[in-house]
Amino acid sequence: MNPFSLHNKTALITGGGSGIGEAITRRFAASGAAVHVLDVNREAAEAVVQEITDLGQQAVFHDCNIAQHAETVAVIDAIATQGSVDILVNNAGIAHVGNVENTTEADLDRLYQVNIKGVYNCLFGVLPHMKQQGGGCILNVASVAAMVAVADRFAYSMTKGAVLTMTYSVAKDYLAHNIRCNSLSPARIHTPFVDGFLAKNYPGQEAEMFAKLAGTQPIGRMGTPDEVAHLALFLCSDEAGFITGTNYPIDGGFITLNA
Repeated sequence: MNPFSLHNKTALITGGGSGIGEAITRRFAASGAAVHVLDVNREAAEAVVQEITDLGQQAVFHDCNIAQHAETVAVIDAIATQGSVDILVNNAGIAHVGNVENTTEADLDRLYQVNIKGVYNCLFGVLPHMKQQGGGCILNVASVAAMVAVADRFAYSMTKGAVLTMTYSVAKDYLAHNIRCNSLSPARIHTPFVDGFLAKNYPGQEAEMFAKLAGTQPIGRMGTPDEVAHLALFLCSDEAGFITGTNYPIDGGFITLNA
């Protein structure tokens, strides 16, 4: 069997229809997992699932708003009736640019609903099934903004800090149930979100601003979704069985080399 194989494992991936989530979905399916994509972007997620199944791999789309508790738990329960729930990747999240004064109450509530409550809803849904089956693996996608100050990311940093501490709490509370819980923390990753942000905020200056943002990474470039997906695969594989309660920066040196 190949290293880092997910053969005979079922993985739930939130926000698996685009960006980092899409890369994780494709990598896990290629590594043998039966992947369930929970997403609100039906068109994008269904396209990804179709491409995966066309390759003879296993993937299913579920129209699910993780900010809605009952809806999320119902989707997870339905998946669990088909077999084990071995892996949860809490990837779905939304961003916001702003400090305290230009972050509205509505902004704060919107980020909380997805980035914090959404993670809680998925954890609440999968943990009883993982306990019953005798174990599982959870991977939360946090951010370097959870650990170091990033200008104008007040609300986003708050939510990712919560993701980080939820990771530690779950790892501690469910250690005896053979459930591992880790997180990874990307710095800037080149996704369609970055391109859209630049097109919206810097029309005509996209290339210049992209180079500027890439230059903030000490390694000299942004990361790729595939690089994040490879780390996610390792952390969710049996080869990482001795790892729990740990956060893994994938940041091109952003945290330690930007001083």
